[in-house]
Amino acid sequence: MKIKILLLTVIFFAANLLISTNGQAASAAPGVSANNAVLIEQSTGRVLFEKDAHSQESIASITKIMTAIIAIESGKMKEKVTVSREAIYTEGSSIYLEQGEKMTLEDLVYGLMLRSGNDAAVAIAEHVGGSLDGFVYLMNEKAKWLGMENTHFDNPHGLDSDNHYSSAYDMAILTQYAMNNEKYREISGTTSYKTDGRTYSWINKNKLLTQYYEYCTGGKTGFTKKTGRTLVSTASKDGMDLIAVTLNAPDDWKDHMSLYEWGFENFDMKTLTDKGEVKFNLIDLNKSQIGFLRDKIHYPLSDDEEDIVTFKNYILKDVDTSSGDNIIGKKVFYLNDKEITETPIYAVEDSVSSDANKKSFMSEILSFYKKVTGM
Repeated sequence: MKIKILLLTVIFFAANLLISTNGQAASAAPGVSANNAVLIEQSTGRVLFEKDAHSQESIASITKIMTAIIAIESGKMKEKVTVSREAIYTEGSSIYLEQGEKMTLEDLVYGLMLRSGNDAAVAIAEHVGGSLDGFVYLMNEKAKWLGMENTHFDNPHGLDSDNHYSSAYDMAILTQYAMNNEKYREISGTTSYKTDGRTYSWINKNKLLTQYYEYCTGGKTGFTKKTGRTLVSTASKDGMDLIAVTLNAPDDWKDHMSLYEWGFENFDMKTLTDKGEVKFNLIDLNKSQIGFLRDKIHYPLSDDEEDIVTFKNYILKDVDTSSGDNIIGKKVFYLNDKEITETPIYAVEDSVSSDANKKSFMSEILSFYKKVTGM
């Protein structure tokens, strides 16, 4: 639906001077050993901390987050994969597959994520993509679709290649996307896993999850000599979910814990608005109209920022009622004069309200627009 926003808006300000820059409003952000780092809030994608987060860098095995989510979304998780010769001779970390061995795609994804098996990555790629090249094409198309502007994949495992790179921020938004998938969350957050074909369990290499940090919910490790240590992790505390990414970080476990503790200490998920009525004037100051918000909106803010958020209610010039959405405007929230989030305003409280109510409300808006523009 194309939306043309009427220039005249009904504006409400929660006034005050904005003093925060990019969320760093309270205590100073921690220093990190990483060359590149980012901390974002998962549900909104708000960047709370960044250090050279958009630079194109080698990323090692955190590549496998993309390999995993494509495999999970393929719908083939219960299919048996026949392991090829090329897969078993892939260098680097391994789950020790044998040529001709058959294993479910699901088991391979567990081996990929928990033990960082490069052999598993190739077996997955060949089965899901039809070939390594076919799978790499899927990876890059997915990256484009997600808006990963500083990313190009050359393989499914992350072994060093001049044409294989990403950024801390791009890997954060990939993880944000992946964490919306229930199966991915389950696998990423699994501490140990045993397949039918093994006498031993695979233990997750992510020590934040298994040993160091009680609020960690998952992630993926990576390392090559050229790239150094890379790490993506997720954590949840007091109703807020965070994602941290570090590249080339000698002390990555400490980096992530420091970022999380700083983030959880200085930010909370604040309620910007409850669902319910929105009142505003359409024709004159003596006549108000009511719209409705269907969702409660939350956003990560420091205590200082919560007091200085502003918002505007916009009335739409053209409304398409054929879709049945009944959207007649939107409520937009600002921090430091920058838009941070928005939510639709509906003409009626729910989609089953009478046509008469819809038409009455829409006629009020049309009348208001004509009066303002002189039509």
